[in-house]
Amino acid sequence: MTTTDADLVPFLLRRPGASFPPPEYAGFRDRPGLVKAALPSGGTVWLVTRHEEVRAVLTDPRISSNPTHEGFPRPSRTVGAPSADDVPGWFVSLDPPDHNKYRKALIPEFTVRRIRSLRPAVEEIVDRTIDQMLVKGNTADLVEDFSLSVPSLVISSLLGVPKIDRDFFEEKTKVLVTLTSTDEERDKASEHLLRYINRLIAIKAKRPGDDLISKLVQGEILTQQEVSGISMLLLIAGHETTANNISLGVVTLLQEKQWIDDERTVEELLRYHSVADVVALRVAIEDVEIGGQLVRKGEGIVPLVAGANHDPSMFERPHQFDPARSATGHVAFGYGVHQCLGQNLVRLEMDVAYHKLFQRIPTLEVAVPLEELQFKYDGVLFGLHALPVRW
Repeated sequence: MTTTDADLVPFLLRRPGASFPPPEYAGFRDRPGLVKAALPSGGTVWLVTRHEEVRAVLTDPRISSNPTHEGFPRPSRTVGAPSADDVPGWFVSLDPPDHNKYRKALIPEFTVRRIRSLRPAVEEIVDRTIDQMLVKGNTADLVEDFSLSVPSLVISSLLGVPKIDRDFFEEKTKVLVTLTSTDEERDKASEHLLRYINRLIAIKAKRPGDDLISKLVQGEILTQQEVSGISMLLLIAGHETTANNISLGVVTLLQEKQWIDDERTVEELLRYHSVADVVALRVAIEDVEIGGQLVRKGEGIVPLVAGANHDPSMFERPHQFDPARSATGHVAFGYGVHQCLGQNLVRLEMDVAYHKLFQRIPTLEVAVPLEELQFKYDGVLFGLHALPVRW
C-alpha cells in the first residue's frame, strides 16, 4: 500500500466545535490498512484506530516506547517525549527488560488491596475539598476548585509531599502537559519540579515517613536520581489524568443523572472519554505488519486509545454513554507491560469524587451552555480547561 502526501491527515485531529473522539476515526477504521498523519514537527506517523490492532501494537516487542530510537514521534513542534536518559527513572519510556525493575518496585503500592485501604483517606480529602468549595459561595470553577485539587492532594499524600506545595505542582504540571508550551517553559518547569523533589528526597533519606518516596529511598534497587524521576512521573500521571476524567465525568453525569450511583459508571466513563487518546507514542524497531499495512523500521506509530474504545466491533453503540453495557476490554489505561500502574487509584478517586459531590451538592449544575465549555483541544490529555458550576 502506498501513501502519498495527499493522503496525509493532520495530527492532532481534535478541533473546536467537533465531537470527541474526532469523527474521522470511524472513517479510518473503515479504510484498509492504516492512516498516515503529518506531525507539527514535520515528520509523519501511522495512526491505529481499530481495537484489536491497538492492543496488538501495545504488546508487540518489535514496537518500542523508547524515544531514543530513530523515528520516534514528536507530537509538537517544540518537544518530544522524555527518555530515561533525560530523566533517570522515567520508566514509561523503557522497554522490557529495562522497564521491569521500576514496575516491580512500584507494584506493591498500587495493588487493589493497597488502594482499597486508601479509601478513608481519599474520602477525607474529597470532603475537605468540597467544604472549601462551599465556603466560597454558590459558584465555582470545578476544574480549579475540585477536579485538580483532589488528585493533587491524593498523589501528594501518597508520595509524602507537603500540602502547602500543591499550587506549585499544579502550575508546573500544567506547563508540562500542554502542547503549546515552549521548550523554555517546559525545561524551566521540569527543572523546578526535579529540584524540589530532590530536596524532598534528601529530607526523607534522613527522616523517612510512611510514604512512597520514603519507601523507594530506603530500598536498595533504585538510585536517588531514579527515585526523583519516578516521583515526577507519578506526580504528572496521577494528577492531570484523574483531573480530566473527573471533570468530563461530572458533565456527563449531570446529563445522565440516572447513572450517578451505578457502580458500573466509572468504568464506562473511562471508556467513553478516553482522555489519554494520544499518549501511547511508539516506533517500529523492526519491519512489522499492522492491519495489512507494512510499517517499516524507524516509522512512528500512534495507537489511538479513543479510536479503540469507540470501535463498534468491540463496543456496540460506542458513542453512547451506557454503563449498562460491559466496558471490559477498554484500553483507557493502555495495555500490555505499560498499562497504567495507577489505574486502581484513578478508579477510586473518580468513584469517591462523584459519590461525595452529588450527595453533598444535589443541586449542582453547569453554569454555562455546554457549547461554551473550554475543552483541551491542544493538550496531550483531553479534558476541560474550566468547568463553571453553580448550586
